[in-house]
Amino acid sequence: MTHPQDVDAHAGDARRADNDFDPVRPGETFTSAHEEYAELRGRCPVARSQEYGGFWAAMGYDEVLEVITDIEHFTTSKQNAIPKFAFTGVRPPLHLDPPEHMAYRRVINSFFTPPRMRQLEPKVREVAVELLDPLLDARWVDVCKQYAHKFPAHVFAHFFNLSVDVSEEIKKVSGTYVDAIQVLDHEVVKKLSRRLYEIAQDIIDERRSGAYDSAEDLTAALLAAEYEGAPLPADMVLGCVRQLIVTGMVAPSVFTGNMFVHLSRDPALQDRLRAEPSLIPAAVEEFLRLYSPYRGMARTAREDVVLSGQLIRKDDPIALLYTSANRDERVFPDGESFVLDRPNIDKHISFGRGTHSCPGAPLARMMMRITLEEALARSSSFRLAGEPEMAIWAEWGTRSVPLDFVRA
Repeated sequence: MTHPQDVDAHAGDARRADNDFDPVRPGETFTSAHEEYAELRGRCPVARSQEYGGFWAAMGYDEVLEVITDIEHFTTSKQNAIPKFAFTGVRPPLHLDPPEHMAYRRVINSFFTPPRMRQLEPKVREVAVELLDPLLDARWVDVCKQYAHKFPAHVFAHFFNLSVDVSEEIKKVSGTYVDAIQVLDHEVVKKLSRRLYEIAQDIIDERRSGAYDSAEDLTAALLAAEYEGAPLPADMVLGCVRQLIVTGMVAPSVFTGNMFVHLSRDPALQDRLRAEPSLIPAAVEEFLRLYSPYRGMARTAREDVVLSGQLIRKDDPIALLYTSANRDERVFPDGESFVLDRPNIDKHISFGRGTHSCPGAPLARMMMRITLEEALARSSSFRLAGEPEMAIWAEWGTRSVPLDFVRA
């Protein structure tokens, strides 16, 4: 990394008034953002936007990777999303830097081990089949609204030991909450955030009764955990549960439809995966690279720092455009194309990397794999029955995908 003193300050600040892209441009299609990001990566891998008060955007793979792994110069504790929005309290582990965040990550990580995932898999498959079967009978469906928006809530009900009703309320509230953030409706954001905290507190109160085993329930495990000889602070446990119940609800909802759009447009691949289901895990991995749903997560510069020749001032927010970085031709040759068994697929950063990499990645991979396994096994074909409707910044992906399913 170049030292800020080695960069002319006036030249380094010259681009602060630039507006390389508009994150809220209307009319986004399934391909338009990636076309724009490919052009931006070629001329400014650290781009600038004047929306949301002005922010930098790491477009290139190396730039994103540097920001998320350089915890000395970039923090997640100040502004970790663009746009910035009002919230109450700290929500570990995302809002904490090392080493404090590890007290929470150790507990969380222990619930996403391979044995736990194998134990959960039959339930996840049961949910997928239960939700998919009616769609195949109906034939003309919206795979997002009728499956992708419901699937995470049902899975999380099993994972967090919640009723489906509570999980569905979390999904509904968190979806509206995310939409309100993007349009800067602070009153709605505050109202819905309070509701999510209330739900989290109810979950905690129920666990305090002692009816849940801390070896089997993540919330109970957080209540039983200690850091430096003392229980984790109550307000921090509340923030952590509040973070956990929302984090995994949004991304699977906007990502799932992407796979169906791609397979609808590539019937040869669809038929190959149907004939050779052992290839599905590799296909999911390439879909994760190609259609990464994150583009609004962020870090904040702790001090003046230079990234790819661009001066980033202390306290400047910088967005991490994973959905752009994972197509960077400097790392992934023919990065705009689907390549099954891509030789360096393990380099994709759809789940982040390092300190704040997504602990739920094993569950997310399982959910996507099972979705494709069951949808392909139960159908002879599916095709688009209309244009996909896209999510808005900060996610990238589909919120509506009309399909014509033909049952096997």
